[in-house]
Amino acid sequence: MAHNIPYLSSFVKLGAFLNNFCENRKEATTPWEGKLEGVIEKASAQNSWFTTENLKHVLRYWGSQLSEENISQWLAPYTLAGQHNPKRIAIIMAGNIPLVGFHDVLSVLFSGNIVLAKLSSNDKVLLPFLVEYLIAMDQSIKERILFTEEQVQDFDAVIATGSNNTGRYFEYYFSKYPNIIRKNRNSVAVISGKENKETLASLGEDIFRYYGLGCRSVSKLYVPEGYDFIAFFDAIRPWEAILQNHKYANNYDYNKAVYLMSEFKILDNGFLILRQDQGIASPVGTVFFEYYKDLETVKGLIKTSSNAIQCVVAQDFLPNEVAPGLTQLPPLNDYADGVDTMAFLLQLD
Repeated sequence: MAHNIPYLSSFVKLGAFLNNFCENRKEATTPWEGKLEGVIEKASAQNSWFTTENLKHVLRYWGSQLSEENISQWLAPYTLAGQHNPKRIAIIMAGNIPLVGFHDVLSVLFSGNIVLAKLSSNDKVLLPFLVEYLIAMDQSIKERILFTEEQVQDFDAVIATGSNNTGRYFEYYFSKYPNIIRKNRNSVAVISGKENKETLASLGEDIFRYYGLGCRSVSKLYVPEGYDFIAFFDAIRPWEAILQNHKYANNYDYNKAVYLMSEFKILDNGFLILRQDQGIASPVGTVFFEYYKDLETVKGLIKTSSNAIQCVVAQDFLPNEVAPGLTQLPPLNDYADGVDTMAFLLQLD
C-alpha cells in the first residue's frame, strides 16, 4: 500500500524534479537546477568516464522511475516493517557507472532502515546532491542517511559491490554480518541473424552506454555459425563518436595493438573490436563473440556462465530476457545479481 511507504512523497518529488530537469528545460531557472548543473559539471571533471550525456542519461532514468505508481508497484509484494527498530546498513558502492548504488539506498530507506554509505572515489558528488534534495523535502531523512569516508563501522548488515578481487576481501571482512556481496558481472546478447537494422541499432545502446563499464553492459555476443557482421557494424555506426572520449579511444587502440601483435583474428570497424572468445567479460572497446549451431546450445552456455552474467539480451528466447536497447533501463524490481535486496533487508531482526 502506497501510504505505508516511508518518504514516498519525497522520492516522488525528486523524480519529478529530475524528470523536469532532463526533459523540459533549456537553462536553469531555479536554485536546485543551477546546483544540479554544477554537480554534473563537477562529476564529469572528477571522472572523465562520466560524460554529461551519460550523467543526464542516468538522471533521466531515475526521473522516470521515481513515480508513485512505479514505487508502489515495486513494493506491493512486500510487508514493510515500519521504522520501530531500524538497522544500520553499510552500503559500499562501486564507481563504474554513475549512481550505481542509488537503488540500494532506496531499498534501505523504504525497508525502514538507516543508510551508512561509503562512496566510491569515482562517484562522490551525485548521490550527496540527491540526498540533499531529499532532506530539503523531508528533514527527517537527515537521520537516515549517513556518509563516511573511513572504514565502515558500527553497522548491522552490509551491501558491498566491487570487483572479483574486492569481492573476496568483502566476503572475508564481512563474513560475520548479514551481507549481499556483488562481484563482476557482464551481460550477453543472443543474435538470431533475423534482426532488422533498428534492433541491431538498439543493441548499440546496450554495448556502448557508459562505455561498456556497467554490469548490464553487453560484452559478449552469441551469433549463428556463418553470421555476417556487416549489418551489425552498419547499424551501430552512429556510435562512432564514442572515440571522442580519450579514455575509450586509448583502450580501443591499446587492445587492438595487443590483438594484432598476438595475431588474434579480430573484426574491427574503427571504434569497436569483435574478437572470437569463450569469455564473458571483454575489455573496453572490445566485444567478444561466439558462434553457435543451435539455440539449445546457447541456453546451455548461458546456464554454465550464469554466475558471470547479469542479463541476457534476446527476443523470444528466455523467460527473463531483456529486449535490445533496454539493459540500462531496468525496472525497480530487477535486482542486481538476481538477489532480492528488499527481501534481504526486511528479514533482518
